[in-house]
Amino acid sequence: MIPTPQDPPSSTVQVPLGDRSYDIVIASGLIQNAAQQIHTAIPDLSHALVITDAAVDDPWGTQICENLRSASQKAAVNQKSVPSGEPSKSISEFESLLTWMLEEGGDRRSVVIAIGGGVIGDLAGYAAASFTRGIRFVQIPTTLLAMVDSSVGGKTGINLPGAKNMVGAFWQPNLVLIDTDVLSTLPDRSFLSGLAEVIKYGVIDDPDFFSWLETNAHSLVSRDSDALRQAIQVSCECKARVVGEDERETSGRRAILNYGHTFAHAIEATAGYGKLLHGEAVAIGMQMAVRLAINIGLTDKTLLERQTELIQACRLPTHLPEADPSAMLPVMMRDKKVAHGKLRFILPSCLGEVALVGGIDENAVIEAIQSTRQPAAG
Repeated sequence: MIPTPQDPPSSTVQVPLGDRSYDIVIASGLIQNAAQQIHTAIPDLSHALVITDAAVDDPWGTQICENLRSASQKAAVNQKSVPSGEPSKSISEFESLLTWMLEEGGDRRSVVIAIGGGVIGDLAGYAAASFTRGIRFVQIPTTLLAMVDSSVGGKTGINLPGAKNMVGAFWQPNLVLIDTDVLSTLPDRSFLSGLAEVIKYGVIDDPDFFSWLETNAHSLVSRDSDALRQAIQVSCECKARVVGEDERETSGRRAILNYGHTFAHAIEATAGYGKLLHGEAVAIGMQMAVRLAINIGLTDKTLLERQTELIQACRLPTHLPEADPSAMLPVMMRDKKVAHGKLRFILPSCLGEVALVGGIDENAVIEAIQSTRQPAAG
């Protein structure tokens, strides 16, 4: 069937979790019929608690709420906006959300609908997981990073001072709706930040996808709709596979999704949340991870060279002049992958192959951090 303007290209990726499986629907113009999609996935919807990032209240949050009200006169729709940025993933904002949900008459039949980036998805998802010990949840990500990563897989949570995502729950959504059109209004820096997570999937799981990214980096940076839809779909397929194999990170398989993140979370915490976007920290963290893999003889410089060139082609940072091992190491010791007081890292041996590696000499870690103080060649 040839797509028409009324029938834009779309794809559906299923996250395979038995009776908790759910669809990720990817298309342009999807927000226009988001209400229909939500009612199809949750036919008994009677009360929607819509939580939006303040930056997307207008137009996306308001439009979806109006559509929900129009689609069902019987369904109550309440809306609350949350300030943009990582500082909102806090205990105080979490408490505020729960209080609001209670005041609006929330109960076990209510459904939380999160509209925004990863901060809103994580925060609203944790509220959904906690309120009356768990209510249904829909993700409508509005940033590239959230579309390819945080909206999929059921990890929800908030930060503690100096420890990112340390408090939270696994709580799978009932539906994820990805409208690629919303990316047209995303600021350049936020948009580019999401490409770091896209690159990650090529390194950890799919060398053919990495090669495709090398060829199509310019199209992605230019926000070409076909290239974006392809990159989002392949990224979601990768994450769905991994989550389906290891939902709660018990076998170690899901840990590969944290490639670069042990370093990245320490970068964010020591730089101060909000100074670097998450994807920017992940880009630098992936550079540190490859350099660590080289330092311990796990891989060679070819992978570093290709990764550096792709990150730079996607206009993301590859170095951090103020990288401080003495500040970062204590934060990294609070990483969830630490076992018996020993740091463990997701490190690559070649494109498409990574492993959880422990027992690494601290000096090799320090050298990897320090190596990113100067711009990478490439």
